[in-house]
Amino acid sequence: MSSAPNGLFAYPIVQAPMAGGASCPPLAAAVCEAGGLGFLAGGYKTADGMFQEIKRLRALTRCPFGVNLFMPQSGYVDPAAVEAYRGQLAGEANWYEISLAEEDIIGTSDDGYDAKLAILIEDPVPVVSFTFGLPSPAALTCLRKAGTYTIATVTCVEEARAAQAAGADAVCVQGMEAGGHQGTHRDDPQADGTASLGLLALVAQVREAVALPIIAAGGLMRGSQIAALLAAGAEAAQLGTAFLACPESGAHPLHKKALTDPLFVRTEMTRAFSGRPARGLVNRFMREHGPYAPAAYPQVHHLTAPLRKAAAAAGDPQGMALWAGQGHRLARTMPAGELVEVLAAELTAAQHALKTMPMRSAS
Repeated sequence: MSSAPNGLFAYPIVQAPMAGGASCPPLAAAVCEAGGLGFLAGGYKTADGMFQEIKRLRALTRCPFGVNLFMPQSGYVDPAAVEAYRGQLAGEANWYEISLAEEDIIGTSDDGYDAKLAILIEDPVPVVSFTFGLPSPAALTCLRKAGTYTIATVTCVEEARAAQAAGADAVCVQGMEAGGHQGTHRDDPQADGTASLGLLALVAQVREAVALPIIAAGGLMRGSQIAALLAAGAEAAQLGTAFLACPESGAHPLHKKALTDPLFVRTEMTRAFSGRPARGLVNRFMREHGPYAPAAYPQVHHLTAPLRKAAAAAGDPQGMALWAGQGHRLARTMPAGELVEVLAAELTAAQHALKTMPMRSAS
C-alpha cells in the first residue's frame, strides 16, 4: 500500500472537504479514527464558524485532519448579468413563496479568507488545502513553519506547475468526474465542457510534470479505483460522493437518497446554483436555469441560497443543488469508519490481484 504523504494517515484515503454542511466534524472524525484523513470545509463559513468546527473535531479525535479554504475570487462580475438571472429565478421564488434578497451581493467574493488563514497560522491544524486558486508563497511558508502540510487543488498540468512553484507540499488532482465545484484557478466560461480531463489521464500528465505528491480526486467509489490511481502515480485518493451517503455526513437526507434514486440518472456540469462549474445530479432546476446562469461566483451562490433552502424545507429535491460525482450510483450507506475499512480491504485485494496476475507472453 502506498505510503501516505508526510505520514498523515494509515490508509491512502482522504475524505473530500464538501462545503455546505456535508463535511461536518462527526464525519471527519470517523474517517480519521478509521485510518483515513478527514477534512472540514471552511468554505461558506465565517472565520469563527470554521474555528468552532475545528474545536469540535479536536474534541472527537486526536488524529491528523485537514481544513479546506476557498481562495478569494478576483474576476470581474457583471452586475447586470446577475440581476438578469435574478429575474430568471422570479418564478422559483413565487413557487416557494419567498423573496430573493435585494442586498448587494457583487462584492461578496473573498469568503473571509484572510481571517481564516490568520486563525490557521495562529492555531495550526495538521493539513490545509486550497480550492479555486493558490495562496501566496509567503502564506504557504507561514503554514509550513507552523507545521502544517499544504495541498493545492489543481485541474490541469499548468495549475500543478504553479502550485509547485508557489511552494505547496502536495497537489489534489481533480478530474472531470468529480462532484461539486471544479477547483479551477481561473473561471473561464469559454472553456465550459471542454477544458477538463478524466482523472486517470490527468494524474499521468501531472505525475510527469511535477515532483509533488499527488492526491487523486474524481468519481472514486471503490478500492479498486484507488488501486488504479496509485498504480498511475498518485500517493492517495480523495473521495467525496462516497462519503456523502454515510450517516455521519451532514448532507440533507434528500441529497443522500437522490444519489441512488432511479429518478436521477446522470450528472452534469452546471453554473445554475453558484455561477461556477459544478457537477451535480440533473434535476428540474438545473435543466431550466443552467443555460441562463452567468459566470458569477459566488454571487449566484448567494442569490440562489434562499431557493435551495426553501426547496429542502419543502422536501423538493428538484430545486436543490444535488452535488455528486459520476460514480454516485455506487454510493453505500454504511458508517464512515466502516466505509474506510471496506475501501482499504478492496484496495489491498486489487493490489494483490495485480501482483499475482499471470503475464501472457507475446504470440
